Amino acid sequence: MSSIIVQFAIPRDTSFISKVSSKRRCFTAATSATSRDGQHSRCSLQVGNEIETERRTGGYQPTLWDYDSIQSFRFECKEEKQLEKAATLIEKVKRLLLQEQRLELIDDLRRLGISCHFRNEIDQVLNTKYLEKNELDERELYSTSLRFRLLRQYGFNVSQDVFDCFKHDKATDFDTKGLLQLYEASFLATHGEELLEIAREFAAKSLHKRVVDHEIDDIHLLASVKAALEFPSHWMVQMPNAKAFIDAYKKRPDMNPIVLELAILDLGIVQAQFLGELKESSRWWESTGLALDLPFIRDRIVESYYWATGTLERREHGSARILLTKVFVLTTALDDIYDVYGTLEELQLFTDAIRRWDVESIDKLPPYMKVFYLALHNFVNEMAYYTLKDKDFNSIRFLRKAWGDLVEAHMIEATWYHKGYKPSLEEYINNAWISLGGLPILSHLFFPLTESIEEEAVKSMHKYHDIVRLLCTIGRLVDDMGTSLDEVKRGDVPKAVQCYMNENNASEEEARKHIRSLIEQTWKMMNKEMMDSPFSIYFVEVCANVTRMTQLIYQKESDGFGMQHSLVNKNIRSLLFEPYE
Repeated sequence: MSSIIVQFAIPRDTSFISKVSSKRRCFTAATSATSRDGQHSRCSLQVGNEIETERRTGGYQPTLWDYDSIQSFRFECKEEKQLEKAATLIEKVKRLLLQEQRLELIDDLRRLGISCHFRNEIDQVLNTKYLEKNELDERELYSTSLRFRLLRQYGFNVSQDVFDCFKHDKATDFDTKGLLQLYEASFLATHGEELLEIAREFAAKSLHKRVVDHEIDDIHLLASVKAALEFPSHWMVQMPNAKAFIDAYKKRPDMNPIVLELAILDLGIVQAQFLGELKESSRWWESTGLALDLPFIRDRIVESYYWATGTLERREHGSARILLTKVFVLTTALDDIYDVYGTLEELQLFTDAIRRWDVESIDKLPPYMKVFYLALHNFVNEMAYYTLKDKDFNSIRFLRKAWGDLVEAHMIEATWYHKGYKPSLEEYINNAWISLGGLPILSHLFFPLTESIEEEAVKSMHKYHDIVRLLCTIGRLVDDMGTSLDEVKRGDVPKAVQCYMNENNASEEEARKHIRSLIEQTWKMMNKEMMDSPFSIYFVEVCANVTRMTQLIYQKESDGFGMQHSLVNKNIRSLLFEPYE
């Protein structure tokens, strides 16, 4: 992967730890006055009779949703009746897919979050479109762009040459719908496809001019153009955006009432399913006691589950969403131990313990680390047990490797911080794509999402195949764009933005522009890997969606995970707790 960076210029619900009575916990956390330069907030934490001082604090707010509030939420849902009605509507939509305008319908079904019900029909339509070479030569920008985008989104390797015939045309030769589809299609480009790069620049400039000059009379089309210029559809996940698209679809003059009815009905069914999964995840989190035992960590069980809803879109992957939620909160706690609370000496002890992965190592750790180490140790062993039981494959060494590589990367960054070392951007990224926390997430999901586990595929995944490295790189860069200012302010290693500024004597805006360019370039390489991957289609979907959810959580370059971003909270409430009206 280092060579790639240089090109840039750079399961089950099983509790594993018993719930500790609140009477046995005695915690007091007090934040001292901030130093004059605002760099180092300090706190004291009392655990039993032991007092730890001179600790940093992340300044994270308490959770907005505690255990009792999560368990109290209800959805009025006559499930059997709803499922019968949905089944009838699904059959009607299947018949629609046999009629004209099928590509537009496929696009709408995905945006509405209901395409999962029509996998076979969509595959059949797209296979036909892929084989109909004469249609690809049709000189009409809208249909050519839409076909190209959908085929690439579903894994077909369509050549950019289908746009050759449009190269010498002017913006005035195309209607706005065609330019919009061209712009959206350009985000499916792979590295080195210059024609699509030119197309994106051309379409973006033309669309922006039409918006500024008030040349788009259709208010629905205008809203679509503005939305795409802000966030292209290829970077969007389904369910977290479904309500917004239903609202937009409802107002369209070409809206199909059968499709709309199914989308609204299905959303209610899915919300009830999501709430049940969230409650199960919350019960597990409460049973671990980690939020109380480690009061300095981000208590973000709801946000973690929200992340899972966008990462794992398919209805049948409920157990995997719960598993992913657990891994998210554990990687978050681990991140806070290394980045916020632990001393360098403690972190070295913890890193050594993870290297050995034995219970005896717990005796050398301070009390707060003992709790987390045992929780993590038991969790990894339990997940390996279920993989062995269900898939007849021993995954323990691979899961341990993923967590081990994560703590090693965290330890490098902690050492940089405590020694005041400022890495170059390339040096930083070559470590930070691992410290993001994506490796344990993907490792734990790889096994339940792979039907037939082959040793070579497992090794490729855990040697960190390019698709893994690329998605973690995008995630790290997007994360840094949203969190770097807060993290550096509290005291942390320079992030990607600061590394570029330090290395190039650049302004913050110049650095952010460069990082945005790296994100776009990495997406191009990611697109290529998604079309030519040795892994299951489910796992490839997850890889792309982890990246997309990172961009959603840290949208507008702000921290929507740690700092309780109002827009992200609004989206969470809408998807998980508020029925569609």
